[in-house]
Amino acid sequence: MQLFVEQVINGIANGAIYGALALALVLIFRSTGVLNFAQGEMAMFSTFITWKLTTGGLPVWGAILISMGIAFIAGAAIERTLIRPFEGSNRSPLNVVIVSLGMFLAINSLAQLVFGTDPQRLPSPVPNRRLTILESSNGGINITYPTLMLIAVLIVECIALWWLLQRTKLGLKLRAVAADADSARLHGIKAGSMLMFGWALSAAIGALAGAMVASSRVGFDASLMQTIIVYAFAAAALGGFDSLWGAVLCGIFVGVANSLTVQYVNALDGIELVMPLALILIVLVVMPNGLFGKRTVERV
Repeated sequence: MQLFVEQVINGIANGAIYGALALALVLIFRSTGVLNFAQGEMAMFSTFITWKLTTGGLPVWGAILISMGIAFIAGAAIERTLIRPFEGSNRSPLNVVIVSLGMFLAINSLAQLVFGTDPQRLPSPVPNRRLTILESSNGGINITYPTLMLIAVLIVECIALWWLLQRTKLGLKLRAVAADADSARLHGIKAGSMLMFGWALSAAIGALAGAMVASSRVGFDASLMQTIIVYAFAAAALGGFDSLWGAVLCGIFVGVANSLTVQYVNALDGIELVMPLALILIVLVVMPNGLFGKRTVERV
């Protein structure tokens, strides 16, 4: 029983990471209507910037905030220069998908060229201590401070984004542009600015997620987010690409399911990657809108 609970706690910690990146995917989808397949690589590059700043003597939290600011500006620049020429109602959505896949390869190669291929170490923003939550004769069940930090950061992110999208005029404009950019323009909304802001904010959130991932590991390299993005897509698809809370809850669910799969179904190598891919397939077939997504009804 203790082993089961420990695996669930480990799954929650991993799920918080998946949920954080899924939030960035959902945000950019809700604000622009686009799936960004380069989201993980953008987060990875920002993580290298965070690491580089810490090597210069900056505290970890300061480095994370600065890299989030840099990522915000870079995300806006990417939308303006690489994405916008391929957007528009008269263009195929596949154009943006192809561009994002190209960005995936380009950013990964650029990170290796600039920062090298050797693993690097990012210090943890909080002390790596353990908190005993249930005493027992075997030592009890512990939860680490980094795990608590991941959960707290995820909750704050989700509340802030929900407030932005549901309770502010800026959020209303973002959702209006994602629903119908042409109609939004007729109402005086600068669709280009909203799309650029959506990409910028998503890049900043991804930078935070990348730093959380790297700080919880012994070392990281250019492959940091390549597996995590699969789990993040599974979480976003399961929760619904238009639901922030769905992305968070399903991110934790995917993390726990993966942790238990690795622990108890260890007969096949790579079985941990089968689970999120199976979830994506099942959701797309049975519930295309996800567990928490809104069903859209179009009149012909």
